[in-house]
Amino acid sequence: MTDAAALLSDLVAFPSVCRTPNGAIVEWVHDILARHGVEAHVLPGPEGDRANLFATIGPRDVPGIVLSGHLDVVPAGEGWSGDPFALRAIGDRLVGRGAVDMKGFVACLLALVPEMVRAPLARPIHLALSYDEEVGCVGVRHMIARLPELCATPEACIVGEPSEMRPVLRHKGKVAGRLTVRGRAGHSSRPDLADNAVHLAADIVGLVRGLHEGFSRQGPFHPLFEPAASTLQVGIIAGGTGVNVVPDTCRIEWEARAVPGTDPMTIHDALQAGIETLVAPLRAAGRTVAVESEVLSLYPALDLPDDAPLRGLAEAWSGREALGAVSYGTEAGLFQAAGIPSIICGPGRIAEAHRPDESIGRADLEECCAMLRRIIGHHSRK
Repeated sequence: MTDAAALLSDLVAFPSVCRTPNGAIVEWVHDILARHGVEAHVLPGPEGDRANLFATIGPRDVPGIVLSGHLDVVPAGEGWSGDPFALRAIGDRLVGRGAVDMKGFVACLLALVPEMVRAPLARPIHLALSYDEEVGCVGVRHMIARLPELCATPEACIVGEPSEMRPVLRHKGKVAGRLTVRGRAGHSSRPDLADNAVHLAADIVGLVRGLHEGFSRQGPFHPLFEPAASTLQVGIIAGGTGVNVVPDTCRIEWEARAVPGTDPMTIHDALQAGIETLVAPLRAAGRTVAVESEVLSLYPALDLPDDAPLRGLAEAWSGREALGAVSYGTEAGLFQAAGIPSIICGPGRIAEAHRPDESIGRADLEECCAMLRRIIGHHSRK
């Protein structure tokens, strides 16, 4: 195994599933950096049992580059041919939960730390490792908020999500929410004396479909995306206890993906306005109905201009031509929103993520390490 592959084996062994404590993996990374003389800041989140980690190699007082990854993984689920948290080789591929999304990139970062430390860096390289990316880019928000006290404003950020080492310029933004529809229970023989929460929820699902169809017809459109417009859909609906009981509660979980230039929260607000239009006359008529709303995740789109200097640099470092857009989302939009030009570029294929027997190729790790060496050279004194 290469150093990166050995480090990946150690990383995969931590079952750092999103929404669970991550102290063990953060401490392990902190200890590795400390052994190479790198000071790392452990930045606890408000949850109290999870933390980000931020480290700088090179001078802190000049702009540098952020290399960003997340330490959490999605739950393993069923269908694995072996232990998902024990990295194993199948041919030239390394299999384990998080191998490609995105502990492979983190392993490459850690493998190159000795070379970063030895290099005469004129501009710093920052390592930014976050928690709970998989549930809406939760942790990185707290880390970005603290960047002004940790370093000079970075001049660029690379988020190492799997992109087959092609720099990616754009992705859609996202907002997801939960609606709890309240009614009044009753016997199904007298529905006139009750308020059916499932029926009201069905009307709300109709609102969701109508908004989605409006985007499909009217845009705004972005030709690099498939589909080219923003989208809105219901993923979960659940309510009721029996066919002879008028249900008093129904839960809806929905998601919107917004093209660059559209704030995802404007879609949320449009849905809320539609719900109020539905509910207000029912309340005015004395019906016992209410809809509670909660935002589950939110992040902005990434939209790096075609002529941005970072595009040319990333193409030179990766040796690959940039890709205009991808359908998945990342933390890059949040770095961009903080004024840091950002791009996606990392090893492996996104199609391998979030599935049983998730894997990354040994060659993918080597290619990523080669890119990181070019970044080290670019940031070193000539």
